[in-house]
Amino acid sequence: MRQAIEEGFILDVLQNYTPYKLAFRLTHEGRDWTDAEVDKGEAVKGLMRWVRLHPYNIAQKVMLIVEHFIDNVQPLLSGHARAMVVTASRLEAVRFKRAMDKYIAEQGYAIGTLVAFSGEVSDEASAGEMVSEKSASLNPQLKGRDIREAFAGDDQHLLIVANKFQTGFDQPLLCGMYVDKRLGGIQAVQTLSRLNRAYDGPYGRKDTTYVLDFVNDPDEVLAAFRVYYETAELAGVTDPALILDLKAKLDASGHYDEFEVERVVAAELNPKATQAQLVAAIEPVADRLLKRFQAARQQQAHAPGSAQHRDATDALEALQLFKRDAGSYVRVYAFLSQLFDYGNTAVEKRALFFKRLLPLLDFGREREGIDLSQVVLTHHKLKDQGRRGLNLAMEGDGDYRLQPMQESGSGQLQDKQKVLLSEILAGVNELFEGDLSDDDKLVYVNQVLKGKLMESELLTQQARSNTKAQFAASPNLDAELMEAIMAAFEAHQSMSRQALESERVRAGMKSILLGPAGLYESLRDERPLP
Repeated sequence: MRQAIEEGFILDVLQNYTPYKLAFRLTHEGRDWTDAEVDKGEAVKGLMRWVRLHPYNIAQKVMLIVEHFIDNVQPLLSGHARAMVVTASRLEAVRFKRAMDKYIAEQGYAIGTLVAFSGEVSDEASAGEMVSEKSASLNPQLKGRDIREAFAGDDQHLLIVANKFQTGFDQPLLCGMYVDKRLGGIQAVQTLSRLNRAYDGPYGRKDTTYVLDFVNDPDEVLAAFRVYYETAELAGVTDPALILDLKAKLDASGHYDEFEVERVVAAELNPKATQAQLVAAIEPVADRLLKRFQAARQQQAHAPGSAQHRDATDALEALQLFKRDAGSYVRVYAFLSQLFDYGNTAVEKRALFFKRLLPLLDFGREREGIDLSQVVLTHHKLKDQGRRGLNLAMEGDGDYRLQPMQESGSGQLQDKQKVLLSEILAGVNELFEGDLSDDDKLVYVNQVLKGKLMESELLTQQARSNTKAQFAASPNLDAELMEAIMAAFEAHQSMSRQALESERVRAGMKSILLGPAGLYESLRDERPLP
């Protein structure tokens, strides 16, 4: 990357990088509130999704994007510069498109917008209308044209995308990007690199790009780019046996048999086969798995805490794990088959089989229900952190080698940590102050501090020998918590400083650790006493 930038083949897209932080506060209103037990991860995701889709949140970002584009991006390349808006979901892309068109019309700006995403999405804000990128209500200017072709026209300026055009999209007039999606590692490099295409043509020479990022940590983005800046060196090699191990795991699941694999492959490879034949081959497998999932969900709804409820939960998680492993198999095979000849047609046949089966297993998208109808957005602010030229030049002896593909399909069924929604709201919003994300706070208390406390043999002994109330009153717990806070100070200075200076914060952390974090229960079950 460094050589390509220095020789003018590509641009350094991090020179005008501006991160923004979303600050908000949630409150719960209404007398009929009940504490429903939900999965912690899904609760936080649900709340964040609710905030991201909130009309005010989108409207504020749209105003900032459009005004920044007019002031900074559009004047480039003699007024022919383009920009891309990267959203986290199809629904967000639809909401952004409609909000952006509304704002542009109200301001009287001459800016054309397009939205691109695969498939269809239902927008409840528009009476549940199913829309696609070809819908006249979203992209009336397409008129049968491809998105790429339409975006190349002089009347189109902003392209809003959701999981599309983040890789392989080559539009040299693209000079701006507005990121509202979490990007990690190579995905950050691939997405932002849509801007790096050099251009020297009728509209002038492209020498400037802009990135406004509402979500990602600039230091993490910089670290991702540095992997490819100086050298791209492998830290190890990928084991070709990964695909064989994954095949054995999936075969042992009992969700399909050899005859069903062969039936799908025969229809797939037969040039005279019809669509109906392929459907007839794959549908029985998908139908059986979907019915198992539905039956387990129905069983799970009865008698919480019973053996049947636990069995149903395990069955649901096993099916979801099967889908993830099948997806991993397809990805690993696509990579390794370019390098290795397995000499085993069964390996390739399963890749074809899973590739056809996966799109039909939509149970993986279902989520545990979280009632957000009474959560009200009361505070909202976007903080401009200032333009930052992220310097790709290396400092120190950091290790930026590319890691080999690790063992795929190694996931195991785990008991989800359950917490109360009201506790999550209180913990995320009230325990700490300052510019800290939800994940920062939750990870600090539930993983960093809890992890350090779990290492204490003294606390393990006390948890095994006392009731929870007696354990909570132990002075050793307070002392060990203080030690854990000090040990975490270097990596988490802001939160550790607040904890050391405030007895209220320490009490709040202790309450969370003994409550939803399950410290006492984990210590009792962690390991047998010597």
